[in-house]
Amino acid sequence: MVRVSNIEESLDFWCNKLGLIEARRKDFEKGRFTLIFLAASDDQESSNETKSPELELTYNWDGDEVLETGRSWGHLAYKVDNIYETCQNLMDKGVIINRPHMMATWHLLNHLTIFPLN
Repeated sequence: MVRVSNIEESLDFWCNKLGLIEARRKDFEKGRFTLIFLAASDDQESSNETKSPELELTYNWDGDEVLETGRSWGHLAYKVDNIYETCQNLMDKGVIINRPHMMATWHLLNHLTIFPLN
C-alpha cells in the first residue's frame, strides 16, 4: 500500500510513466478515502481473477498531512528487463532519478527501487 496525496499526479506516474494499469477503484464515503488498485499489464488477467498481484494506492480525502517524512516513506522493488532503458524512459518523461550513479548497482538486479512521494 502506498499513501498518496494527489490521485492525478500519482496515476500519471504509476500508469502513464511506469506503465501500470488501473484495475479498479473503490470510494469509501463513510471513511472518506479512496483505494485504487494497479496491476502490471502482464498481471492484468490475474488481477481481474484473483485480485493479485496489485499495488494499492490509498488517498485520504481530508488528508492535510504532508507526505514527506514519517509514515510516508517506503519503497517498492520493481523488476524491469533493462534498467538503463527504464531509467532513461522515465527521465525522458520528466521523472527525476535522484541517484543515477546507482544504476550500475541496480543493473545487477534489474530492479528499479521506487520511493513514492505523491
